[in-house]
Amino acid sequence: MKRHLIILTLLIVYVVALCGCSHSEENGREADKPLAIFPDYMDVTIPANIAPLNFRIEGHSSEAQARFVTGGNSAIVKSDDSRIIISARKWRNIISQAVDNGGIIEVVVSVKDDDGWMTYAPFKINIAAEPIDSHIAYRLIEPGYESWCEMGIYQRNIESFEQKPIIENSAADYGCVNCHSFCGQNPDKMLFHMRQMHTGTIITDGKKIEKLNTTTPETRSPLVYPSWHPSGKYVAFTNNLTRLINLPNDHNRVEVYDGASDVVVYDVERHEIITSRNLFSTKYFETFPTFSPDGRKLYFCSADSVNMPNEFKSAKYSLCVIDFDAEQRRFGEKVDTLYSAHIGGRSVSFPRVSPDGRYMLYALADYGNFSIWHRDADLKMIDLKTGQEVDMSAANSDAAESYHSWSSNSRWILFNSRRVNGLYTHAYIAYVDSEGNVGKPFLLPQRDPDFYDRFMKSYNIPEFITGEVKLNSYDIAQFAKEDKGIDLKFKMQE
Repeated sequence: MKRHLIILTLLIVYVVALCGCSHSEENGREADKPLAIFPDYMDVTIPANIAPLNFRIEGHSSEAQARFVTGGNSAIVKSDDSRIIISARKWRNIISQAVDNGGIIEVVVSVKDDDGWMTYAPFKINIAAEPIDSHIAYRLIEPGYESWCEMGIYQRNIESFEQKPIIENSAADYGCVNCHSFCGQNPDKMLFHMRQMHTGTIITDGKKIEKLNTTTPETRSPLVYPSWHPSGKYVAFTNNLTRLINLPNDHNRVEVYDGASDVVVYDVERHEIITSRNLFSTKYFETFPTFSPDGRKLYFCSADSVNMPNEFKSAKYSLCVIDFDAEQRRFGEKVDTLYSAHIGGRSVSFPRVSPDGRYMLYALADYGNFSIWHRDADLKMIDLKTGQEVDMSAANSDAAESYHSWSSNSRWILFNSRRVNGLYTHAYIAYVDSEGNVGKPFLLPQRDPDFYDRFMKSYNIPEFITGEVKLNSYDIAQFAKEDKGIDLKFKMQE
């Protein structure tokens, strides 16, 4: 009996000790300043299938904890250095409980300082009903004002932290690899360009690989910015004379401009480039083509031809559209303008239509078409059903935003921003509901919250894909080095 009393007493002391510890951490004095965390995941809307949102508590480096509360359940993550790193298992449990209890997680952060524990006002994380595509693809490269050596196109499973190379230039004698693009977010049907070394455009379709020699006697350069037709039978490209200049006395640092540019469409089956006088002229700079989801329209940007580089700030691009008949391989005779640079006074780049055909997302800057180097560049969106502009203020910042893509279900956008430090582009994700309301964007999660402090490369052209690219990186590189490439034909519409 005496032994049982001793055991009971020890259990009571243990439970009281646990409760006392919890009480001191969660019910310490109230913080007298707002909570700051990095990355900023406060009040964001996320998909249920995203990797853990690990973060650090700014201004602190000692003991801390975060309590995740949902539907009467809670989970506590403790830290010795103010980095809140959540295990995959615990995160899945938190998300699962949140989905079953209204889709809201309340996060209560407490930190320990010289005066004991201090608790901040809670913040919320909202769980959207719609999932996100499991993977994204992007190029990693040093910023354009530096010389580069190593670069690659990579895929990241955003349900975890796994990153794999699609192609690294180290496998192909350190040339440039760029402009990756996928047909309808399909990881099995993609393309990218190789420059300097083993030049050509690589197209993959399942296990099939082709290399294209895209310069013809009628074109002025290899083909550049791509956009797949939804049928997979065509790809729209630009034909550009692109140059880069450094601007040491300009807040934009770098300007990338076209001395000339046109839009063409590549016929995948016939290995032929087709175009029309409305897309291929010396009077205008045409660039950044993109097909509508039904494949019947081709959107592009167009500016009056000006003297480059002397007048690069005078180049302002309008958003235009022309009909396209895929069966007849013919373009319409009329070009319509959705945004006029002559009237609006600013410049459009990188138009992208949501897969459901409802919204047009694009970047708008003061001039030019390489908006990622323009601090004034913001994301804009048009409701194609009503013709009205959608409020994008939640997604934009004082830094440059550009290079955006849509998820396959049209509920998520992925884009580049320099808002962290003004120097490097990072990938952000934002929710777009069925009514076009845009949520606060969140930085691509990493296993270590300090990752972005030491990572010295930019995320370039992030694209959603619905699964993993299965082709082996080495096999792609070997094919590019050994294959002579297919020469293309050129046809101007009569």
